[in-house]
Formats: sequence, C-alpha cells, structure tokens
Amino acid sequence: MHKKRNLRRRRQRERYLRTLIYAIPLVLVILAATGIAAVATKSSRSKTPEKESAKTLPLKDAVTEPKDNEQTETEQNEPEKPAQDPADAPESEQTDQPFTLADLDNPEGFNKRPAENGFVLQNQQIDLNGLDTACLDWGQGGDLDEWNRPAGCLQYQEKYGKYNAYFISDEPEKKVIYLTLDEGYEYGCSQRILDTLKEKNVHAVFFITKSYAEQNPDLVKRMIAEGHEVGNHSVTHPADGLPSQDIEKQTSEVTGNHDYVKKNFNYDMHLFRYPAGKFSEQSVALLNNLNYKSVFWSFAYLDYDVENQPDPAESLQKIMSKLHPGAIYLLHAESETNTQILGDFIDQARAQGYEFKVFE
Repeated sequence: MHKKRNLRRRRQRERYLRTLIYAIPLVLVILAATGIAAVATKSSRSKTPEKESAKTLPLKDAVTEPKDNEQTETEQNEPEKPAQDPADAPESEQTDQPFTLADLDNPEGFNKRPAENGFVLQNQQIDLNGLDTACLDWGQGGDLDEWNRPAGCLQYQEKYGKYNAYFISDEPEKKVIYLTLDEGYEYGCSQRILDTLKEKNVHAVFFITKSYAEQNPDLVKRMIAEGHEVGNHSVTHPADGLPSQDIEKQTSEVTGNHDYVKKNFNYDMHLFRYPAGKFSEQSVALLNNLNYKSVFWSFAYLDYDVENQPDPAESLQKIMSKLHPGAIYLLHAESETNTQILGDFIDQARAQGYEFKVFE
C-alpha cells in the first residue's frame, strides 16, 4: 500500500511538471503578444492628434488666390503626399509656383522676377451702363496725412479701387516704393536708366506706347529680359485722354498696343497708365473688363519738358521730401534730370529704410 501511494504521488508530480513545462512558454508568448499590442496602440494614439491638426490647421505657405471648382475637387480627391523640400523639387515645378510681391520683399535688392512673358488677368466683368463718363484730370494734390501721403490718393483709391485702379498702396506701416517710368517716346535716356536700375538691383514698370515699341524693340526686349514690368500706355497717347473717345475707340487704344507687344515680344501686358492721367469712372471699368489694372501715381512732378529740365539737385530734394509708404512714383524716362539723379534717389531712399518693389 505504501509503495502504491508513493508511486501515485510521483506520477502526479510528473504530470504537474509536464503541465508547467508546456504552460510556461504559452504564458510567455501571451504576455509578449499583449505587450506588443499595447505599444502599437500607444504609438498610434500619439500620432493621431498630429494628423488631425495637420488637416485642420491652414498651410503656412498656402496660395490664397481662389481656384476653380474643378481644380479644387481634384485636389481634394487626391491622396496626401509626403512633404517635399523645395530645393529637391523638379525645376519645372519650381518655376510654375505662383508669384507675388512678397517674393521680392528683400531690402538688399530683388531677385529677377518671372516676367519673361508677362501676366494674364481674369478680372470680374463690370456693367458699363450708367457709369460716369466725365473726364477727370488726375493729380496727387498737396494735402498730406501724418505719413506724408497725399490725401487725394487715399480718397480716390477708396472710390475707384473696386475697378482695379491704383493710386497708392494703402499700407502705412510698410516703407515701400513702386517705381514707374512713362515712355511716350525715346530721348536717349532709357539705356542709362536701365543701367542704373541694374546696378542698384531695382525693378520698375515701363509704360510704353505702341510707337515706342515699334521704334525701340531692343530697349523693350532689354526691359523684359532684365525683369522689369512692361505696361500699356495706349497706341497713340491721345492728349485729350481716353474718355474723350467712345468705348470702341478706347478699346482699340488698349488692345492695339497689347496685341502688338504680344505678337512681337511674346509678352502679355496687364498694367495700364492713362495718357495725361485723364480718366473716367467708365474708362477704368472698361480697363478692368479688358483684364487690366489701371496704375496712377502718388508722386509726379514737372519732369517731362525736355526743353526745360529742372535742376537736378532741386529735383532730388523734392523727390526725397515726398517719400511716403506705399508710394507709386511716376518719372518720365525722357528726362535728363531723372536720368542723372535716379541712382542717388535709390540710395538715399534706402538709407531712410525704404524698399523698392516692382508693381504687379
């Protein structure tokens, strides 16, 4: 009896040991699997807020210009792509990025802008019926605000800005100058002006007539090649102003010059300067409908009479005394005085903290 009892106990211990031998590895496997699952769950939870915030927060460098519905829907249906360093992007993708004035915000000088073929606007069309046809003769006036800005510019900007007309850039906190030069005809100064602008690394808008483009193709090509904006100054520069003509004639004054420059220089103009500064409410609306911006000025002076040029020192002092934020300077490129003082004007304006940007 005693021997049988011992034998039974020994067999029980052997079964118990065998059970432990098989159970322990199984328990270890279960514990390991549970730990891996817990780590994976914790990792996924920590990443989820980042993904959600990336979807809800606006992109810092996102383009703010409206896109058509078809393009927007296509982009929404596309899978998310990993972020790419701009330096690693193909050259074609880099050159297709939208261009804004912010791209030139560099007080040390501005990079060459992608203006080789100009810009094409798609303005919202305006009904011309009932708009005032009275001819207005623009001049910035002498009343100034606390930032030295002509008060008339601000009033007209508020009144006509809805027609894509610009008299001043209303940003008093930004010391910016937009340099524009009118080219009704060539008087031997443009080449030296271009040399100065290139030396100072400044870009400007040159408003040209059709006859100027016909007679000075090399200068127009140089303006475009060196990153300046070429603007439309009409076909014939009518002395009585565009509003003295009917709608059809006004349209031909704009499109005739536009089409010539497009055909001969492969360049789309989108900025217009009114001959003699004469315009009407209807005419600025018409220019808007022709997909143009009308660019006036917040500073100009009597510099266009080539037979009676003002003193260079006095002119420089006058130009400097009128500095103001968001200034649109009009200088005539046939002026010998302007040609002489342009470099000093740029240097002295920069010394006072101003930046030169090209109006687009």
